[in-house]
Amino acid sequence: MKSSKRDADKELMAADVKRLHDMGYAQELFRAMGGFSNFAISFTVISVLSGCITLFYLLPVNGGFTVAAIGWPIVTLFVLVVALGMAELASAYPTAGGLYYWSSKLGGPGWGWFTGWFNLIGQVAVTAGIDYGLAVSIDVLVNAWNPAFPAKLASLTAIDPATQWVTLGIFAVVLAIHALLNIFGVKIVAFLNDISVWWHILGVVLIAGGVVAATMIGWQYTADSNFLNLGASAPLHSLKSLFTVDPKFNGTGFPLWYAVMLGLLLAQYTYTGYDASAHMSEETVGAATRAPWGVVMAVVVSAIAGYALLLGLAAAVPDLGAAGGYINPVLYILESRLGFVLGTLFFLIAVGAQFFCGMSSITTNSRMVYAFSRDGAVPGSKIWHRLDKGRTPRNAIIFSAVFAFLLAVPSVVSQVAYVAVTSIAVIGLYIAYVIPILLRLKAKDFKPGPWNLGKWSRPIGIVSIAWVAFITILFMLPTASPITVQSFNYTPVVVLGALAVLVIAWFAGARKWFKGPVIQGSTDEMAIIEKGLGEAEKKAKPKSKEAALV
Repeated sequence: MKSSKRDADKELMAADVKRLHDMGYAQELFRAMGGFSNFAISFTVISVLSGCITLFYLLPVNGGFTVAAIGWPIVTLFVLVVALGMAELASAYPTAGGLYYWSSKLGGPGWGWFTGWFNLIGQVAVTAGIDYGLAVSIDVLVNAWNPAFPAKLASLTAIDPATQWVTLGIFAVVLAIHALLNIFGVKIVAFLNDISVWWHILGVVLIAGGVVAATMIGWQYTADSNFLNLGASAPLHSLKSLFTVDPKFNGTGFPLWYAVMLGLLLAQYTYTGYDASAHMSEETVGAATRAPWGVVMAVVVSAIAGYALLLGLAAAVPDLGAAGGYINPVLYILESRLGFVLGTLFFLIAVGAQFFCGMSSITTNSRMVYAFSRDGAVPGSKIWHRLDKGRTPRNAIIFSAVFAFLLAVPSVVSQVAYVAVTSIAVIGLYIAYVIPILLRLKAKDFKPGPWNLGKWSRPIGIVSIAWVAFITILFMLPTASPITVQSFNYTPVVVLGALAVLVIAWFAGARKWFKGPVIQGSTDEMAIIEKGLGEAEKKAKPKSKEAALV
């Protein structure tokens, strides 16, 4: 049985390598990832325990419970449509270049250039958003255990410099750990990536189920106390209250409908990073079918887990308004319902999930930088495309971590900076997601892969484009009124500024030297590249133990 499975994997790998050669690339990265691991990395980067908990604070100021109860399923429906369109392309072109490669092949080098750079900007921003959110959570948790540790709630008009600097310091340490793990702990990262799936699912069950069960029993703890207060327990919120827009939950200064629309950022930001499955194609066995399934199933499983988490937290919160004034709304719910000890331990589970998420984000970010540099699109491409002895894109990993850190530096002077980072992540990634889908609609010679949408390809493509156009405009709009230096949303400045720079760079010279995906050589020349990396030996003596790890 094991022998037949090994033979089947060898056949799949041979087909994968041949397909990669047909696209012009040698098998440089180590291909040993199975279907579950491919799904796991996208599911981990989406991370409902990261996105939902990090941006849960939007509920008290952007429409209340309906952001979770109604906003999540609406966004899920459209995100799934976009994921389906991406999955079809991932099957046709299973390469680490992913989105920019698709655009280059379907529309030419210019489209590939802009897609790649928006993908890169979005990837760096989402890494910054994830790990900065993790830093905030660590800060909050340490403060809960040791109140002397600086962790004061910021507002649009006032921030605590000590808290902001400490959080930035934690952020730098977290990024460094994630970079080092990806460089020196490849097997550990692969193992943790698979563990992360079960960690997330168990975490959702414990957190959502725990607070709901405690509320039904009638438990409620007083703030910062370990003593049960049965007399003041608040019951579960009714379905009617969860699905009713309440005007008292609007701290934006804008009309309620506008505040609710802005609240969609919670779900839309959470649903980022599922292009990871496509970027890991060159490391996946059977990539033409397993990568697209990884994209789609990561969204489907996250949809169920995320909705359960949000509804559980929303139903159990004793007072949503009070939660908004607490250092962290989710920690407030956990401590209120489960007590200090159990509440902080459950919050630690969420922190662990955020750690897995940031680690995997660096992984996929580095693969995109590696692939984009392979075709000479990034300044210093020879540096970023280089692999170390373990066939790991070490320099690309460092690139991802350093630029993620720089993007979050403005957080020390502006509370709105973090919201802007999340918006940039959403806009940058989704523009990159939808450009190749648009080009797919226009292409006359597109040859679909084994995983395709058939007659549904066109309507799915049209809906995807319309949705991304909508959210791109929405998340560049002001988030608070009156608009001041502190409350200004600098997302459009960064996004439109980046677009302007890319346009200038393209017409000033990039269009002359960037010709899209570069063929690395003939079959014989690619064989020499692979032999130099040990690929020939790996094919001759497959390491079943290594494959089992990833």
